[in-house]
Amino acid sequence: EFANSGYLSSSYGPFGLGGDPAADNFSVRDLALPSGISENRFLKRRSMLDTVDDHFRRLEKSDALNAMDKFYQDAYSLISSKEAREAFDINKEDAKLRDQYGRNAAGQRMLLARRLVESGVRFVSLTYGGWDHHANIKTAFEKQGPELDKAFATLITDLDQRGLLDSTLVMMSSEFGRTPKINKTDGRDHWPRVFSVALAGGGITRGQIYGSSDAFATAPEENPLSVEDLATTVYDRLGIVSDKELMAPGDRPIEIVNGGKVVKQLIA
Repeated sequence: EFANSGYLSSSYGPFGLGGDPAADNFSVRDLALPSGISENRFLKRRSMLDTVDDHFRRLEKSDALNAMDKFYQDAYSLISSKEAREAFDINKEDAKLRDQYGRNAAGQRMLLARRLVESGVRFVSLTYGGWDHHANIKTAFEKQGPELDKAFATLITDLDQRGLLDSTLVMMSSEFGRTPKINKTDGRDHWPRVFSVALAGGGITRGQIYGSSDAFATAPEENPLSVEDLATTVYDRLGIVSDKELMAPGDRPIEIVNGGKVVKQLIA
């Protein structure tokens, strides 16, 4: 939903699942050859494509061509990889553990994320939407809140028990907070002045609450943490140089983060 390559080359674009892991008939698209295409026919097609690609490479070099090369190589790797099919096959997970995560969108997406991390995937993002409650927020939260709490707690415990948490940084965040006051339709509107983020693993101090809002959650009060500082701290844990410049369209240099600093108090 929010995933793209930003100012990086389009060859860094993500692989989307094309389905919901909580669905009974869930399967990841394009992990096997299409019906009616034998392996021999597939290899012949690939050889023909390579011939055409070689011709275009001699004529010009472009990001679009490089991105397509990367796309096809990734696709070939997925189709031929037993490990990839195993990682995406959530039905191979123990039924009791699936229940612990919760048989819902939040639970099964987090479980699949853990399977991917365990198989060696270095970056996984997932969304769990439906939180924009401008009306009837109490009723909506009574269902969504417990599902998210259960799934997130199980994810952290599961990663820890498998010895993966210290090498995996987990971040849960929203776009912004909600208005402190309930509106006329029993909902809460957008409020960017203060909101919370959960971090776990990856060298982050455990069991710590950093910063606070005022009594009415209208503004930060103690140890306010800017988005720039949060991003810089996260990138530091991932080994990414946050002030590195990327080249945007039009040859405009853009820093990954503009002016952030590492918050040492968050690091174990």
